[in-house]
Parts: sequence; structure tokens; C-alpha cells
Amino acid sequence: MEDVFKKVLYAGAGLLATAKENLEKEIDTLVEKGKISDSEGKKIIEDFFTNTEEKKKEFEEKFSKLTDDVATKLNYVKKSDVDALLKRVEELEAKAAKSKKADATA
Repeated sequence: MEDVFKKVLYAGAGLLATAKENLEKEIDTLVEKGKISDSEGKKIIEDFFTNTEEKKKEFEEKFSKLTDDVATKLNYVKKSDVDALLKRVEELEAKAAKSKKADATA
């Protein structure tokens, strides 16, 4: 399930990179033809990235909420939850081992 979400994110990143390249090419073409100035072209690209970054943050927040909702509905355990439990078990085992040593020496 986690792999599917990663693939979706990577696909989105790939699309964004392609859109960036295409936009830059088109802006360069317009600048070369004299249809827009260099500063206008830079402004368009800057606005695109500002807007894209805002949309990316919105998407990440919505995607994170969606994955949390799906995980909850499917009783899916997140890796971070498993890691936290494993760490806690290790701590308790270490504490129990210390306690056994203390009892053995007493």
C-alpha cells in the first residue's frame, strides 16, 4: 500500500519536472521572438513556481490526511508506529535485564 502512494508521489514529481521544462522552453521561445521581455519571462516562471509550491503543500497535506484516513479504516499499521513499539520493547527488555541482574546480585 505504501509503495502505491510513493509511486503516485514520484509520478507527480515527474510531471512537475516535465511541466517546468516545457514552461521554460516556451518562455525562452517567446523571449527570442520578442513577444515578451526577459524580465516578464522570469516573472512568469517565478509565479509558476510560487503557485506550484503552494499547490504542492496543499496536495501533500490532503494526501497525508487521505493516507491516514485509509490506514485507519483498514486498520493499517504505519511503520513509524511499529518502530515506536519496537523501541519501547527494547527499552523494556533492557530494563528487565538490569532488574534481573540486580536481583541475582542481591
